[in-house]
Amino acid sequence: MTRGRLCVGDRVSWDGREWTLAALEGVQARLVDEAGTVAAVFVPTLFTDPGFRVRGRPARPVPPLALLETLPDAVRERALRWERDVREVESGAVGGPEGGAPRSAYDPAVTTLAQREAAKAEELTASGVPTSVATVRRMRARYRDKGVWGLVDQRTTRARSRVGRADPRVVEALEAVLERQKPRSTGTLTRLRDLVRWDLEDRYGPGVVPVPPPSTFNRLVHAVADGQGLLGSAAQRARHASRPQPPFTPTVALRPGELVMMDSTVLDVMVVLADGVTARPELTVAVDVATRSICAAVLRPAGSTAVDASVLLAEMVAPMRMRPGWDEALAMRRSVIPYERLLTLDERLEGAAARPVIVPETVVVDQGRVFVSASFLAACESLGVSLQPAPPANGPAKGHVERTFKTVNQQFCQYVAGYTGPGAAERGRDVEKEACWTLPQLQELFDEWLVAGWHGRRHSSLRHPLLPHLTLSPVEMWGALVGVTGYVPVPLSPDDHIELLPVRWQTINDYGIRFDYRTYDSKALNGHRRRSSEGPGPAGRWEVHHNPYEPERIWVRLPEGFAEVPWIHATQVSMPFTDYTWRHIRKTVAKAADRDAHELALARELDALLRRAGAGAGTRRERAVAARASAAASVCPPLPSPGAERAPRQRAAGEPGVPEEEVEELPDGLEGFDEGEDEETPPEGARLPTPRLLDSYAEAGRW
Repeated sequence: MTRGRLCVGDRVSWDGREWTLAALEGVQARLVDEAGTVAAVFVPTLFTDPGFRVRGRPARPVPPLALLETLPDAVRERALRWERDVREVESGAVGGPEGGAPRSAYDPAVTTLAQREAAKAEELTASGVPTSVATVRRMRARYRDKGVWGLVDQRTTRARSRVGRADPRVVEALEAVLERQKPRSTGTLTRLRDLVRWDLEDRYGPGVVPVPPPSTFNRLVHAVADGQGLLGSAAQRARHASRPQPPFTPTVALRPGELVMMDSTVLDVMVVLADGVTARPELTVAVDVATRSICAAVLRPAGSTAVDASVLLAEMVAPMRMRPGWDEALAMRRSVIPYERLLTLDERLEGAAARPVIVPETVVVDQGRVFVSASFLAACESLGVSLQPAPPANGPAKGHVERTFKTVNQQFCQYVAGYTGPGAAERGRDVEKEACWTLPQLQELFDEWLVAGWHGRRHSSLRHPLLPHLTLSPVEMWGALVGVTGYVPVPLSPDDHIELLPVRWQTINDYGIRFDYRTYDSKALNGHRRRSSEGPGPAGRWEVHHNPYEPERIWVRLPEGFAEVPWIHATQVSMPFTDYTWRHIRKTVAKAADRDAHELALARELDALLRRAGAGAGTRRERAVAARASAAASVCPPLPSPGAERAPRQRAAGEPGVPEEEVEELPDGLEGFDEGEDEETPPEGARLPTPRLLDSYAEAGRW
C-alpha cells in the first residue's frame, strides 16, 4: 500500500482479526480471513476504524511542514537529504518507485536490501559524512515511523523551558509561595525572594538550595507568574481568580422569551431620596436574548428583595402604559409592531407604549440571594418559568445583561445630573450636590428612555430572520419574530400577585398570627384559630404571604381563598414603614417582660422616629431610614386585597427597598451627607411622576 492506495492482496488488520483484501467493488471491499470467512465492508468505514492497519506496508505519516519551515536551513536540508537517501535504499530510485531507473548499486532487481544499506553507508562516508550501516538502518526505521520529521536532528526541536536552567526546587518553592500569596495584600519582589528563601530552608535546610541573585530571581518570577494572575495588585489577582474558564460560547435564542436574563446592579448616578439624603439606586432588569429587549426594569434604593424580582416577572407579561406627557411616537400603535392584529388578542395593548410584551420560558439568574430565594422560585413555578442559575462567578454566562448595564450607564446615566462615573477615579467633586432627581422621577425618565432610546435603537447583533443583512432594533426584532412564534397574553389577578410575595408558615392562635414581634388579627381568622391547616403545609401550619415593603398587613390562605389580616397596632403608626425600618426600631427599644407591651412600645417608638425624620429633626441615621422609605413607596404602590374596594391610603412617605438579610449600614452615598440640606419642595402645580410598578388591581380590572 502506498499513501492513499489500497491494493488487492494486501493483508489488513480489522475487527481484531487478520484479513486479506480479495476484491474492490466501487466503495465496497471484500475481505477474507484465514478461516475463509468473507466480509463486505465499505471502504470509508474500513479506513476510519481505529483498529484498521495494513500489514507489511506501513503508511508514512504526513510530515509537519509548518514545523519544518521553522527549523534552521542546515537542519532542514540535512533531513531532506536523508529522505532522498532512505528512499533510494528502499526503492532504488531517488524520486521513489516512479522516479526513473535506479543506479546499479541500488537496483532492487540485482541487490539485496542489506547490500543497498552498505552501499549508502560507503557513499556517505566517502562524501565526508562518516556513516555506518546501523545508522542507515536506524534512519530507515525513523522514516517509516514518523516520515521526514523522524530524520530531523531532534536536539534542535527540543522545547525551550520558560524557566531556563533554574533549579527545579527553586521553581517549586516559588510557585508554592506565589499561590499562598494570592489572597494576601500586595508586596514587593524583595519580600517574595525572602519568602522563597525561608521556604527552601524549611524544606531542605539552611544553605542547601541557594536562591538566585535578585536580577535572576526577578526574571524567574516573571517567567513563572506572568499571565497566571499571581502578580499585580490584590484587585488584579482577585479579578483573575474570578474569571471563568474558557471557552466562551455564544448564547443563542431563536424566539422571544426562550431565554431571559435577570440581574441587578447599582447605577452610576446619584438620586435624592428625601431631606437631602442622596444615594445610588439599584436597577433590576430582565433582558430577552432573542430580541435584546429590556422586558421590565425597576429602580430601588440599594438592596433588591425577592419581591422586586417577583414583581419584575409580573411586569414582563403586562404591557407598559403610556405616561402623561410622552410623545405619541412612543405608542405601540405608531411602531412597526403588528398592533391591529395583536390588539384582537390582547385588549390591554390599547394605549400601550412600544415595549415588547414577552412571556419568559427560561430565566437565567446569578447566585444572588434574591434570585435563589424560595419566594422567587415559587413565583417562577407559578408562572411556568424554568429557572436556570448561572455558574458562580461566571459573567459570560449572563453576558447579555452585563453588557446591558454598561450601555445603560454610558447612554443614559452619564447624561443625568448626579452622574458619578464608573469608579472613584472618574468621580467629580460635589456629585451629591449635583443630584436633583428623585427616584420616581429618575424611573420615569428611564422608562421613557427605554421606549425611545433602547427599543428604538438598532442593534448590530439583531438581524432580520429572512434578510440577514438588515440590522433591526429590539422592537423591530420582536415584531418580526412575534408573527412566527405567536403571542399569548397572560393575565394576572390580584391573587396571582399575592402568590408572588414571600411566604411563611404560621399557626393561627387565639390572639391571631404573630411573627417578628408583630401580631396580625382579624375576624376572617375566626373558625380557624388553634386548628391545623388542611393544606400541604408543614406541621399543619397556615400559608401566610407578606410584603417586606408593607408589613402592616399580611395575606392568609384560608379554605375560601386569601384573606387580608392587618397588624393590630397599624393605627399607632401614622407613616409607612418596612421590615428594614422595623428592624432598626427593634435594636433601639429595650425588650420588655410583657410581649404585648413591648410590641406596643415598638409601634409608638416607630411612629416617633418617622415623625422626627419626616420633620428633619432626627439623627443622620433616622433621616436615612425615612429617606429610603419615601423613595421606595413613591415607586411601588401598595398591593390591593382580592375583591376589596380600593380606598385612598394616607401616606406621608413610602417603604424602603431593603432585603431582610441586609445589615444595618448606611446606604451608598451618605458619606458626604450634609445635615443642613433639605429637599426642595416641588412647585405648586408641577406634574409628579406616576407610580411605576404594576398596579395589580387595575391590571386585573382590564380583564
